[in-house]
Amino acid sequence: MKAVETGIKGLVVIEPDCHGDHRGWFMETYSKPKFEALGITCEFVQDNQSYSAQKGTLRGLHFQKNPMAQSKLLRCTRGKILDVAVDIRKNSPTYKKWFAVELSAENKKQFFMPKGMAHGFVTLTDDVEVQYKVDAVYAPECDRSIRFDDPDLGVDWGVSDPVLSEKDLRAPLLCDSDADF
Repeated sequence: MKAVETGIKGLVVIEPDCHGDHRGWFMETYSKPKFEALGITCEFVQDNQSYSAQKGTLRGLHFQKNPMAQSKLLRCTRGKILDVAVDIRKNSPTYKKWFAVELSAENKKQFFMPKGMAHGFVTLTDDVEVQYKVDAVYAPECDRSIRFDDPDLGVDWGVSDPVLSEKDLRAPLLCDSDADF
């Protein structure tokens, strides 16, 4: 298992070891000792899965505010996505910086996001499944969003007319949100 640094503290791309032969392949998607060796020490308490039917579906930017902020370990198990994390930790030297990585069933990469990241993804194919672990349970009262097209962030999603939920269409700009990291 290999961790690839992103230039944003705590945000890493994980490249699991995949062992294959004529039957197929096997890989560990999570091993507490191996993740601890990479410096990832959170305790995951909930697994989530999403399905997006249509290419160009954009989900995000989402986060949970304190005290229920979440670290996430995300992977795409069907199809392909562009996964984006934005640093919304106000005292961070990379505040408002974003990093994107392509995750797919084929490349098997995973993306670890520490607390204080807003997260989103856009589907690059039809029929996409995404699975992720979080270290705090979902708390509706702490659930927040930021506009995917916030000009102050300048995220390049690579799509001009994304498929969006009402929640994401109504999300505030970062400067108008109550992010408290």
